[in-house]
Amino acid sequence: MEEKKTSTVLGINENIEAVLCYVLGFITGIVFLLLEKENRFVRFHAMQSVITFVSLFVISVVIGVIPFIGWVLSPLIGLLTLILWLLLMYKAYTGERYKLPIAGDLAEKQIG
Repeated sequence: MEEKKTSTVLGINENIEAVLCYVLGFITGIVFLLLEKENRFVRFHAMQSVITFVSLFVISVVIGVIPFIGWVLSPLIGLLTLILWLLLMYKAYTGERYKLPIAGDLAEKQIG
């Protein structure tokens, strides 16, 4: 597969910058939304990161406070988050604009 050499406002390869959008979940997503104003590929991944990981964080907190059911479901949500995190970083690195069913659609609408 050919590697894209498209640069960004920060001067980093867009695939690397897209991966960095996911590294610390929604935190790096917010950082790259603020820093990257031109590259739509990076902005898409940054927005998808924010939407996905804020949602999973809120769900995890809400479910975590429910006795017994929350204690059973919380580890499963953690595992899902880990798998999703790794998948999204891999897809971003390979240059794929991988859209999650709900978060990807919202991200596209938000970045225009």
